[in-house]
Amino acid sequence: MKTNQAVHCVIAEDDSLVGDVIQQELELFGIKVVGRATDGRQAIALTRSLKPSVVLMDIAMPEMDGIAAAAAIQDECPTPVVVLSAHETAEDVARASAAGVGAFLVKPPQGAELDRAITVAMSRHTDLMELRRINRDLTTTLSEVKTLKGLLPICCGCKKIRDDKNYWQEVEVYVMAHTDATFTHGYCPACIQKYFPGYAAPV
Repeated sequence: MKTNQAVHCVIAEDDSLVGDVIQQELELFGIKVVGRATDGRQAIALTRSLKPSVVLMDIAMPEMDGIAAAAAIQDECPTPVVVLSAHETAEDVARASAAGVGAFLVKPPQGAELDRAITVAMSRHTDLMELRRINRDLTTTLSEVKTLKGLLPICCGCKKIRDDKNYWQEVEVYVMAHTDATFTHGYCPACIQKYFPGYAAPV
Protein backbone atom coordinates (compact mmCIF):
# COMPACT_ATOMS: atom_id res chain seq x y z
CA MET A 1 0.00 0.00 0.00
CA LYS A 2 1.59 3.29 -1.11
CA THR A 3 -0.46 5.67 1.02
CA ASN A 4 -0.24 3.94 4.39
CA GLN A 5 0.42 7.27 6.10
CA ALA A 6 -3.24 8.12 5.45
CA VAL A 7 -4.52 4.79 6.83
CA HIS A 8 -5.85 4.84 10.39
CA CYS A 9 -6.69 1.60 12.12
CA VAL A 10 -8.66 0.36 15.12
CA ILE A 11 -7.51 -2.96 16.61
CA ALA A 12 -10.08 -5.13 18.38
CA GLU A 13 -8.18 -7.82 20.31
CA ASP A 14 -8.80 -9.02 23.87
CA ASP A 15 -5.23 -10.31 24.32
CA SER A 16 -3.13 -7.20 24.99
CA LEU A 17 0.16 -8.90 24.05
CA VAL A 18 -1.23 -10.02 20.70
CA GLY A 19 -2.61 -6.52 20.20
CA ASP A 20 0.84 -5.05 20.85
CA VAL A 21 2.41 -7.35 18.27
CA ILE A 22 -0.22 -6.46 15.66
CA GLN A 23 0.23 -2.74 16.35
CA GLN A 24 4.01 -3.02 15.95
CA GLU A 25 3.59 -4.81 12.63
CA LEU A 26 1.17 -2.18 11.38
CA GLU A 27 3.40 0.70 12.42
CA LEU A 28 6.33 -0.84 10.53
CA PHE A 29 4.20 -0.39 7.40
CA GLY A 30 3.28 3.20 8.25
CA ILE A 31 -0.27 2.40 9.38
CA LYS A 32 -1.38 4.47 12.38
CA VAL A 33 -3.30 2.74 15.17
CA VAL A 34 -5.82 5.23 16.53
CA GLY A 35 -7.71 2.98 18.95
CA ARG A 36 -7.66 -0.37 20.74
CA ALA A 37 -10.73 -2.36 21.82
CA THR A 38 -10.90 -5.50 23.92
CA ASP A 39 -14.41 -6.63 22.98
CA GLY A 40 -16.90 -6.31 20.16
CA ARG A 41 -19.01 -3.57 21.71
CA GLN A 42 -15.96 -1.39 22.31
CA ALA A 43 -14.91 -1.99 18.70
CA ILE A 44 -18.26 -0.69 17.47
CA ALA A 45 -18.10 2.38 19.72
CA LEU A 46 -14.53 3.22 18.68
CA THR A 47 -15.34 2.77 15.00
CA ARG A 48 -18.35 5.04 15.32
CA SER A 49 -16.40 7.78 17.12
CA LEU A 50 -12.96 7.57 15.46
CA LYS A 51 -14.06 6.70 11.90
CA PRO A 52 -10.90 4.72 11.08
CA SER A 53 -9.86 3.63 7.60
CA VAL A 54 -10.04 -0.03 8.65
CA VAL A 55 -10.76 -2.25 11.67
CA LEU A 56 -8.69 -5.33 12.55
CA MET A 57 -11.09 -7.57 14.41
CA ASP A 58 -10.39 -10.70 16.46
CA ILE A 59 -13.23 -13.22 16.37
CA ALA A 60 -13.19 -14.69 19.88
CA MET A 61 -13.86 -11.76 22.22
CA PRO A 62 -16.10 -11.21 25.27
CA GLU A 63 -19.40 -9.33 25.19
CA MET A 64 -19.78 -9.70 21.41
CA ASP A 65 -17.67 -11.74 19.02
CA GLY A 66 -15.79 -10.08 16.18
CA ILE A 67 -18.05 -11.24 13.37
CA ALA A 68 -21.20 -9.99 15.10
CA ALA A 69 -19.38 -6.70 15.77
CA ALA A 70 -18.32 -6.49 12.12
CA ALA A 71 -21.93 -6.92 11.00
CA ALA A 72 -23.07 -4.19 13.40
CA ILE A 73 -20.34 -1.87 12.10
CA GLN A 74 -21.50 -2.37 8.52
CA ASP A 75 -25.04 -1.43 9.59
CA GLU A 76 -24.17 1.56 11.79
CA CYS A 77 -20.96 3.05 10.37
CA PRO A 78 -19.79 1.08 7.33
CA THR A 79 -16.02 0.56 7.53
CA PRO A 80 -13.59 -1.97 6.00
CA VAL A 81 -12.98 -4.88 8.38
CA VAL A 82 -10.21 -7.49 8.44
CA VAL A 83 -10.96 -10.46 10.69
CA LEU A 84 -8.18 -12.17 12.65
CA SER A 85 -8.62 -15.66 14.06
CA ALA A 86 -6.47 -18.36 15.65
CA HIS A 87 -8.18 -20.91 13.41
CA GLU A 88 -9.68 -20.60 9.94
CA THR A 89 -12.84 -22.65 9.56
CA ALA A 90 -15.25 -22.73 6.65
CA GLU A 91 -18.05 -21.67 9.00
CA ASP A 92 -16.14 -18.64 10.26
CA VAL A 93 -15.18 -17.59 6.73
CA ALA A 94 -18.80 -17.88 5.59
CA ARG A 95 -20.07 -15.87 8.58
CA ALA A 96 -17.40 -13.24 8.07
CA SER A 97 -18.26 -12.88 4.39
CA ALA A 98 -21.98 -12.55 5.18
CA ALA A 99 -21.12 -9.85 7.76
CA GLY A 100 -19.39 -7.74 5.11
CA VAL A 101 -15.82 -8.55 6.20
CA GLY A 102 -13.30 -7.73 3.48
CA ALA A 103 -10.46 -10.10 4.40
CA PHE A 104 -9.70 -13.00 6.76
CA LEU A 105 -6.28 -13.70 8.36
CA VAL A 106 -5.01 -16.43 10.66
CA LYS A 107 -3.05 -15.24 13.70
CA PRO A 108 -0.28 -14.38 14.15
CA PRO A 109 -0.26 -12.31 10.94
CA GLN A 110 2.91 -10.90 9.43
CA GLY A 111 3.17 -7.24 8.49
CA ALA A 112 3.09 -7.92 4.75
CA GLU A 113 -0.02 -10.08 5.18
CA LEU A 114 -1.73 -7.34 7.16
CA ASP A 115 -0.80 -4.77 4.54
CA ARG A 116 -2.23 -6.86 1.69
CA ALA A 117 -5.37 -7.76 3.65
CA ILE A 118 -6.04 -4.11 4.50
CA THR A 119 -5.62 -3.13 0.84
CA VAL A 120 -8.05 -5.88 -0.24
CA ALA A 121 -10.59 -5.05 2.48
CA MET A 122 -10.60 -1.35 1.63
CA SER A 123 -11.03 -2.09 -2.08
CA ARG A 124 -13.86 -4.56 -1.46
CA HIS A 125 -15.53 -2.09 0.88
CA THR A 126 -15.51 0.57 -1.84
CA ASP A 127 -17.14 -1.92 -4.23
CA LEU A 128 -19.70 -2.90 -1.58
CA MET A 129 -20.66 0.72 -0.92
CA GLU A 130 -21.11 1.35 -4.64
CA LEU A 131 -23.25 -1.78 -4.96
CA ARG A 132 -25.40 -0.62 -2.03
CA ARG A 133 -25.81 2.79 -3.67
CA ILE A 134 -26.87 1.21 -6.96
CA ASN A 135 -29.35 -1.05 -5.14
CA ARG A 136 -30.83 1.93 -3.27
CA ASP A 137 -31.18 3.89 -6.51
CA LEU A 138 -32.78 0.91 -8.23
CA THR A 139 -35.20 0.34 -5.35
CA THR A 140 -36.18 4.02 -5.39
CA THR A 141 -36.66 3.97 -9.14
CA LEU A 142 -38.78 0.81 -9.05
CA SER A 143 -40.93 2.24 -6.27
CA GLU A 144 -41.68 5.28 -8.41
CA VAL A 145 -42.63 3.32 -11.52
CA LYS A 146 -46.07 1.92 -12.18
CA THR A 147 -46.70 -0.26 -15.21
CA LEU A 148 -49.85 -1.28 -17.03
CA LYS A 149 -50.09 -4.99 -17.73
CA GLY A 150 -52.57 -7.24 -19.46
CA LEU A 151 -55.17 -6.50 -22.13
CA LEU A 152 -56.90 -3.09 -22.21
CA PRO A 153 -60.34 -2.95 -23.85
CA ILE A 154 -60.22 0.08 -26.16
CA CYS A 155 -62.96 1.42 -28.42
CA CYS A 156 -62.11 1.24 -32.14
CA GLY A 157 -63.94 4.49 -32.78
CA CYS A 158 -63.38 6.99 -29.96
CA LYS A 159 -60.34 5.19 -28.46
CA LYS A 160 -61.76 5.28 -24.93
CA ILE A 161 -60.65 2.54 -22.53
CA ARG A 162 -63.06 0.43 -20.48
CA ASP A 163 -61.99 0.09 -16.85
CA ASP A 164 -62.63 -2.86 -14.52
CA LYS A 165 -65.95 -1.25 -13.43
CA ASN A 166 -67.16 -1.23 -17.03
CA TYR A 167 -66.84 2.56 -17.40
CA TRP A 168 -65.35 4.07 -20.55
CA GLN A 169 -62.68 6.70 -19.99
CA GLU A 170 -60.46 8.88 -22.13
CA VAL A 171 -57.04 7.32 -22.65
CA GLU A 172 -55.22 10.06 -20.75
CA VAL A 173 -57.65 9.82 -17.81
CA TYR A 174 -57.13 6.07 -17.56
CA VAL A 175 -53.34 6.27 -17.87
CA MET A 176 -53.03 9.02 -15.24
CA ALA A 177 -55.23 7.01 -12.86
CA HIS A 178 -53.10 3.87 -13.21
CA THR A 179 -49.57 5.29 -13.53
CA ASP A 180 -47.53 8.25 -12.36
CA ALA A 181 -47.48 9.71 -15.87
CA THR A 182 -48.96 13.10 -16.68
CA PHE A 183 -49.94 14.48 -20.07
CA THR A 184 -49.14 17.66 -21.94
CA HIS A 185 -51.25 18.56 -24.94
CA GLY A 186 -50.29 19.71 -28.38
CA TYR A 187 -50.94 18.92 -32.04
CA CYS A 188 -49.10 16.53 -34.29
CA PRO A 189 -48.26 17.80 -37.83
CA ALA A 190 -51.24 15.94 -39.37
CA CYS A 191 -53.72 17.46 -36.91
CA ILE A 192 -52.26 20.94 -37.37
CA GLN A 193 -53.05 20.72 -41.08
CA LYS A 194 -56.48 19.28 -40.32
CA TYR A 195 -57.55 21.91 -37.79
CA PHE A 196 -55.42 24.84 -38.96
CA PRO A 197 -55.13 24.56 -42.76
CA GLY A 198 -52.20 26.50 -44.18
CA TYR A 199 -50.42 26.90 -40.84
CA ALA A 200 -46.75 25.96 -41.05
CA ALA A 201 -45.78 23.90 -38.04
CA PRO A 202 -42.44 24.89 -36.50
CA VAL A 203 -39.61 22.45 -37.18
